[in-house]
Amino acid sequence: MTNREIARIFSEIGLMLEVKGENVFKVRTYERLADLVLSLPEPLATIRARGELRQLQGVGDSTAQKIEQLLDSGALPYYEGLRQEFPPTVFEFLKIPGVGPKTVKLLLEAGITTVEQLEHAAQAGQLRTMRGLGEKSEQDILRGIGQIKSFGQRATLGVASDLAETIVGHLRACAPVEQMEAAGSLRRAKESVGDIDILVTSDRPEEVMDCFVHMEIVSEVIAHGPTKSMVMTTAGMQADIRVVPPESFGAALQYFTGSKEHNIKLRDFAVRQKIKLNEYGAFKVTAKGEKRLGGATEEEMYAAVGLPWMPPELREDQGEIEAAREGRLPKLIELSDIRGDLQMHSTWSDGHHTVEEMARAAKALGYAYIAVTDHSPSQTIANGVPVANLARRLAEIEAARKAAPGIAILNGTEVDIKRDGSLDYPDEVLAQFDFVIASVHSGWKMEEGAMTARIIKALENPWVDALGHPTGRIIGQREPYAVDIDAVLRAAAKHGVAVEINAYPDRLDLKDVHARHAKSLGVKLLINTDAHAADQLPLMRFGVATARRGWIEKGEVLNTLTVRELVKRLRRGRR
Repeated sequence: MTNREIARIFSEIGLMLEVKGENVFKVRTYERLADLVLSLPEPLATIRARGELRQLQGVGDSTAQKIEQLLDSGALPYYEGLRQEFPPTVFEFLKIPGVGPKTVKLLLEAGITTVEQLEHAAQAGQLRTMRGLGEKSEQDILRGIGQIKSFGQRATLGVASDLAETIVGHLRACAPVEQMEAAGSLRRAKESVGDIDILVTSDRPEEVMDCFVHMEIVSEVIAHGPTKSMVMTTAGMQADIRVVPPESFGAALQYFTGSKEHNIKLRDFAVRQKIKLNEYGAFKVTAKGEKRLGGATEEEMYAAVGLPWMPPELREDQGEIEAAREGRLPKLIELSDIRGDLQMHSTWSDGHHTVEEMARAAKALGYAYIAVTDHSPSQTIANGVPVANLARRLAEIEAARKAAPGIAILNGTEVDIKRDGSLDYPDEVLAQFDFVIASVHSGWKMEEGAMTARIIKALENPWVDALGHPTGRIIGQREPYAVDIDAVLRAAAKHGVAVEINAYPDRLDLKDVHARHAKSLGVKLLINTDAHAADQLPLMRFGVATARRGWIEKGEVLNTLTVRELVKRLRRGRR
């Protein structure tokens, strides 16, 4: 079993124990174990083979035995026994925003065992009579169910990317593929993806099809043809593959990348030039017939209608074709432009690795600097750092600077924005940090005007350098809090506060359209991972992809600067 699968089982054990009302320390044991497994840089099987399983922090004899059972058999009797105590829909309940383990316990006690029953009960006003619930809870649950329905079977960009990489890696290992590319909304880096589309060229397509349908991650073969197959994966996502001729690979890639709106406008533009574009190529239409203009590459397809190639992230019919015609396409930021990561957490709050370990991992990625931004004290669930511990934390940072030369380590904090807009550390404490990013972590249900005023007040604080995950959303799980994002961005521009694109694939916050609006207002951006473990630092690519969808260029992102330039551009550097 993979680390991700084992972590999911331990996470579900923790949830089921919490629904049962078990001891909170027992619940937290499994939650932390799940987090630990996800943060490991290598497979548990490898660690076990070295005899180091029980040396992992938080892994005792009992939990080690459970890991070994999963590695040996792929099953865990303790987990299966717990599952039998609950209806199979219990985890569907827990996916609904606003429904936690305590609420699930109440629902099960009331005989509500399916999402359909829950929706009906909420619509009928039956939940408000239950202990601990009320009319507002009913409305929150209905909104949460609606959100789940609207998200449907889509996966986050991170999940879809991992799945596509697994498929591509498998095909490269077992099939005679030549060119291969994932297309669709995944290639456009949309925040959620419905299915995986893969295009291949090969002189032995039947072998490619056989390799594809026999992958271990296939739960159902929907179609198996000589050049096209479709499967359902164990991740719950459909994956399709097509083998196309080399001379049509670029045409198919352009066509199946989309978006539909981009393709319609592009084809309308082509028709006016008597050119036909389709998945097979570009053709000049004449009285004598059709003359092939190209199709082996995407560049040939766009050149056929007199346009430059357009990055996939821009292909949403948001003015990109007009910009291409007029020579105004932006030179989009690249992952290689990023010189540092300015939001991450260490073992001083809720991170899984020390300051030094995070610094060394960032240095291995080629970064010149990081900011370690552990939580402030009001985040008790995240083990926020009280003022009394800040001196010892700084001492560890200084020690890490010596132990990991060649990368600058900024002493930072992710300070909570309280409900009244004040910050969780006093100004005299904030002044001691090198970098301050302020974020909302509570009070999600505030009215829009109050939330907007709350955030703007925080941006007025002279020690705040940046605003973190500005709308608080978690894709497919939690809607953004009610906030006037335009007013927030205008306040950020006025006060010279940078705004974060949080690269964690469940957040991607700012979203692409907001990032583009920030650009129009002159707001400087940061792209950060919010990493809580060293292996999460490579998630930066998802933040960069979101920035690219927002038409963002290198000069609009502060962490493309050198550390010296960065410090000068931060608010405290301009005093």
